[in-house]
Amino acid sequence: MSIFDRFFKHKINPTKDQSKEESAPEVEGSIDEKFVKNFIHKGGKFLYCTDESEVLKNLQQILHENQWNNVISFDSHLQKHLEKIGSAKTEKLIQNLPFYAPCESLIAEDGSIMFSSNQLKDKKLKDFPINFIIFAKTSQMVKDAREGISGIRSRAEKNAATIISSVKHYLPQESGNDFMTYGNTNSKTLYLLLLEDL
Repeated sequence: MSIFDRFFKHKINPTKDQSKEESAPEVEGSIDEKFVKNFIHKGGKFLYCTDESEVLKNLQQILHENQWNNVISFDSHLQKHLEKIGSAKTEKLIQNLPFYAPCESLIAEDGSIMFSSNQLKDKKLKDFPINFIIFAKTSQMVKDAREGISGIRSRAEKNAATIISSVKHYLPQESGNDFMTYGNTNSKTLYLLLLEDL
């Protein structure tokens, strides 16, 4: 039984008070449950995959639904995904195309996704298009940002990551509603293809 089977068995109560839904969820349980609940609560689009063929199928469906015929990707492994489903690819940043990339960590504490220069090269998140498709594995889930940064450092060999940043909001059109997030350029519309590897 997958660690996500028990999570997706829960049903949403349609009669729930709207004002209660607007506040951040109080999440108990494992880090995988915390991450998924926090990620979805913030507006992230989540697709759970049990194997690579499901990753390809879901990727193809995302591209079809959004009428994206070309995809930005810097990662050679993910470029092979795009070749297998017959999608055109580029390494040039073009604002109306989606960015397909891996990530460093999935942060359970707040449902954010951590990146470094390993994925973004020398670019900043604000330089990228608004649409992201992220490929990650369940083993990349960590409790908090400190654990995520520690993982980046422990994996670094010769070339340590120079930029570490994260996407914390998945509804860019709403990112300016709060004066604390005014001007937030790290907000992205984000699909997460999460592959079970535990």
